[in-house]
Amino acid sequence: MKISNNKILITGGGSGIGSGLTERFIQENNTVIICGRRESALKDVKDKFPTVITKVCDLSAEADRIELYKWVSENHPDLNVLINNAGNQNWMNISDSDFYPKTINEIQINVIAPVHLITLFSALKSIDTIINVTSGLAFVQLSKVPVYCATKAFFHSFTLSLRHMLKSKNIEVIEMIPPALNTDLGGKGLHDGQPPVADFVNAVFQQLKEGKTELTFGFSEVMSKATPDIIHATYNKMNP
Repeated sequence: MKISNNKILITGGGSGIGSGLTERFIQENNTVIICGRRESALKDVKDKFPTVITKVCDLSAEADRIELYKWVSENHPDLNVLINNAGNQNWMNISDSDFYPKTINEIQINVIAPVHLITLFSALKSIDTIINVTSGLAFVQLSKVPVYCATKAFFHSFTLSLRHMLKSKNIEVIEMIPPALNTDLGGKGLHDGQPPVADFVNAVFQQLKEGKTELTFGFSEVMSKATPDIIHATYNKMNP
């Protein structure tokens, strides 16, 4: 992937990793479009980076995803990079009364939405790069976020197949694999002790410049290369 002179759509670009990627891609002379459900979050990014293009979109709704694609194809037909970053994480237990509805929502955001967007945007003639944001938890499970881990394992597997399927269309597929970072994913304060987003972004941009297609950092680098014994030991440590 070339680092500069792209037009990029980042889902979930109003906060966390999405906001960090937005800032860095702008610094690298790219045009960035961000979408998200919360207009206020998008406005905060727009106020900080006036060149950002924003679009309110509830990715859990199929109609909104289709409308997003139509809007892009009509207004930004030169879009060449799609970054599937939006994600939802629930700390929950199977005995919780709202476990099932939270599960449905998490699968909608983490699995169905990006697969649908890929189906739509891979038909856009200008698209040459798709970046899927998965997780270090695609490789080892944290039982406090059981559905999140499962969705990221799905998305990791799907990304590997997608990379093969899109070769004939000359679309590069990149997997961005973050560890836990200091964001509000899952709830405020849960990840306060984790590395800052800026450190992760700096690391993955260096890997992009090196031409890598699997971008890791810290814990996710270790887990993506771990043997079954290491994964088993890590699982037992994470789930005492």
